[in-house]
Amino acid sequence: MTHPTDIQRTPGRIPPLLVVAFDLAAAGVPVLPLRAGKLPFGNCPTCAESACGDRPHMKAGGPCQCPRPCHGWAAATTDPRTLASPAWSAAWRAAGSVAYHPGGADLTVVDLDSPAAVAWARAELPPTRTVATTRGEHWVYRGAMQSTNAVRPGVDIKSHMSYARWRGHGTGTTTALPDDVRALAVKDPSAHRPVPHTIAVPAAVRGGVCRHRSPAYLERGISMAEQHIAEAHSAIHNSVYRVFLAVLSTHGRCGCLTEAHVERLFVAAHVKGESPRHCAVAWANARTALGL
Repeated sequence: MTHPTDIQRTPGRIPPLLVVAFDLAAAGVPVLPLRAGKLPFGNCPTCAESACGDRPHMKAGGPCQCPRPCHGWAAATTDPRTLASPAWSAAWRAAGSVAYHPGGADLTVVDLDSPAAVAWARAELPPTRTVATTRGEHWVYRGAMQSTNAVRPGVDIKSHMSYARWRGHGTGTTTALPDDVRALAVKDPSAHRPVPHTIAVPAAVRGGVCRHRSPAYLERGISMAEQHIAEAHSAIHNSVYRVFLAVLSTHGRCGCLTEAHVERLFVAAHVKGESPRHCAVAWANARTALGL
């Protein structure tokens, strides 16, 4: 039986873009096919024609729950058998380009979408590997961080929970992610009400009694909360707040919640489009409403 990585050595057997995908995957870079227009393919009824809004249904930190492989950054993979699977065969033949998940490769891409943005980066950011794009450049740094759009005019940051179009290896040496780039993801605090830099987990109420008969009780509650967030189709802000409120009202007074539990809720909300700041505000407001 021919192994998927051997197929690429046989001319005419596979689409050229899949050859590129195999090479990137072999280098440890998770990849996926993109349609024309830089949109991911939908490979299941839930996500067909971008019906899910191009936000894969995720378990916190885990794989897409749709029949794999699905689409979006969550489906990016380094597994050659997945890349060559029947589920993606038609996608690779119709694909307009290859994308990759920078965060999955421990990379951050500063997407500079205009000549003015490129000029700013050359004046303000440490040099690193540079890849030419249609309207500007991608500056690629070693190290991952949260993805944030519109950190300044014409500048997006793509790393965790995001994908970038592969445009070649570029020129220069990939350097370590600098604090100057990390700082771009921190929004102006004057534009929002103050929020904590770390997740605030309620301490145990004095004399409180834990009602959780087993760890499975808390785990089931967190899993149900993640599902409710994932299934929200409108009023996302309000839906996230209500879920946070429900979790805190049930699990917030006995000291069983940990930062890991709360982080799972934040990831589920982020997949639905909530920013880390909006998650922190909703969490803080829910705690205040309950007097925690």
